[in-house]
Amino acid sequence: MKYTNSIEIALPREQVARLLADPAHIPKWLRGIVLHEPVDGMHGRLGTTSRVVMEAGRQKIELTETVTRREPEDLHDIPREVVVHFDRETAGAGMWSVVRDRLTETGPETTLWESESEYRFSGLLMRLVGLVMPGSFHKQSQQHMQDFKAFAEQGKDVREGRD
Repeated sequence: MKYTNSIEIALPREQVARLLADPAHIPKWLRGIVLHEPVDGMHGRLGTTSRVVMEAGRQKIELTETVTRREPEDLHDIPREVVVHFDRETAGAGMWSVVRDRLTETGPETTLWESESEYRFSGLLMRLVGLVMPGSFHKQSQQHMQDFKAFAEQGKDVREGRD
């Protein structure tokens, strides 16, 4: 299953990139995150592997995330023509995914965030979930992007229950 989401954020691209890359901010915009800790490497750096625990309803899901691309490495003084890339692979019980994020400057104070997602499922239950509920993955990804936008632009924190 593959899909693409996008959202425009009313902030300069460099500021958006640094907010997305800062692990201290993840719980403020990523609903359901319980834990995101590097087990090999430094958070967000190329090649880093992290243990990720998410909560979905009453169920906890443990995943392993590997950063497969981060360009540029330094998120300061990024030339206007450069597109920022954050790519990561995630694997868990019965599931593998890759997310390719791109941040493009669309104006001096606006950034376009485009995110391509691909999921593959193994095992009967996960394959069934992928077949029956493909739209829920797309919708959840868009919700994460909207939550990040609200956090970045207005300081809204998903943990405070505000929409």
